[in-house]
Amino acid sequence: MGKLELQQCVLGPVYTNCYIAKNKETGEALIIDPADSPSKIELKVNAMGARPVAVLLTHGHFDHIMGVEAVREKYQIPVYACRQEEEMLREPSVNMTDQMGKSCSIRPDVFLDDLQVFEAAGFSIQMIHTPGHTKGSCCYYLKEEGVLFSGDTLFCGSVGRTDFPGGSASQIRDSLHRLLAALPDDTSVYPGHDTSTTIGYEKRYNPFV
Repeated sequence: MGKLELQQCVLGPVYTNCYIAKNKETGEALIIDPADSPSKIELKVNAMGARPVAVLLTHGHFDHIMGVEAVREKYQIPVYACRQEEEMLREPSVNMTDQMGKSCSIRPDVFLDDLQVFEAAGFSIQMIHTPGHTKGSCCYYLKEEGVLFSGDTLFCGSVGRTDFPGGSASQIRDSLHRLLAALPDDTSVYPGHDTSTTIGYEKRYNPFV
């Protein structure tokens, strides 16, 4: 992983993976999907000696965003998301936080377009739009580190649900095929739930391929 130090927090009612990706050279860090329990995120950040500089959102469902505003306010950092996820993030009835008694309306500071490359925390990051779980679901690829944060698009041996509003079974299959065709087999994949995997493993064993 080169200069990447990665820690995981499992947060919220459906055990969402929140990742803290620290640049070992600078101490700067990304927070990917601050799902809930911002105090737990803060404890992990402090234990790592990290300095958060950005929040990256893979999509806008309630179980990935309920800690966003607290984290943004605590560290005074920008929030990044896929442009196609704007409505999902903005509307509590669509992102389902209203059903959780939270009513979160998230307005990202930076909207990204498909395959856009940007720099944060000293990492070169490519946002890959992977619709299917939601219209604006995306993955973040750190090529130099050989790491993909896949959100709820790709899991170990599976893919995300497509029965929520904006979901599409055909689109998520297309997104899966696109990822597997584009990325090296030794790319480590860190999903929004459950265990990590690799692109090579998914090519061989994922039944949705």
